Amino acid sequence: MPLLDVQDVTVRFGGVVALDGLSFGIDEGHICGLIGPNGAGKTTIFNVVSRIYQPTRGRIDFDGQNLLDLPAHRIAKIGIARTFQNLAVFPSMTLLENVMVGAHSRGTVGFVRAALRLPPMGEERSSRLFAYELLDRLDLAPLAFRPAAGLPFGTLKRLEIARALAARPKFLLLDEPASGLTHGEVDELGETIKHIRDDFGLTVLLVEHHMAMVMGISDHVVAMDFGRKIAEGTPKEVASDPKVIEAYLGTAA
Repeated sequence: MPLLDVQDVTVRFGGVVALDGLSFGIDEGHICGLIGPNGAGKTTIFNVVSRIYQPTRGRIDFDGQNLLDLPAHRIAKIGIARTFQNLAVFPSMTLLENVMVGAHSRGTVGFVRAALRLPPMGEERSSRLFAYELLDRLDLAPLAFRPAAGLPFGTLKRLEIARALAARPKFLLLDEPASGLTHGEVDELGETIKHIRDDFGLTVLLVEHHMAMVMGISDHVVAMDFGRKIAEGTPKEVASDPKVIEAYLGTAA
């Protein structure tokens, strides 16, 4: 049974159909690449899974439960974390502090302690150590105590991944993590994604326009166009599918 099972999901914004009966599944431990031209609906399904959007129709099961029954603030608690197309870091905070923000959803501070501003016993220390370990894992430890402001784009992209990992997810959604990176940085990021999948026991849903990276690291690929699934399978199968070639080139294969 897939860890994430998307079943006949449709999203309409007025007269615009952003997703049209989309169905696919992701097995536990796999990297699934989600590809398609701009406007295909890739970020829309990300926003449905992370409960930003409520679908018009359909169902999504995650680890055996109906994801659509949960409010957005419960998503991190059940093991789902994501990054965004546009950077969403806190510029004035250090990299270490940015990553520690990602661990907030796993905190155990009760209402009384929070109201009295009493720190949880050992929790902040544990969170700080884990955040530093994540920065080290992503080769950011030398910058741990520097503010995020002014750092290179590629560095901040890795920071976002570290912050998502701080929530200790089992399912990670990466929304165009390679956008704005150099070719060398893209290759390095691809290897990093594979390593963190293995090291942290993750399942990954990846939206990305760098086809070489997607096809090189994905176990499974889903191709979309105009809100619909047009192909699904191994990277080789999807790359050679006539509907995928037509969607990207604008002409029939």
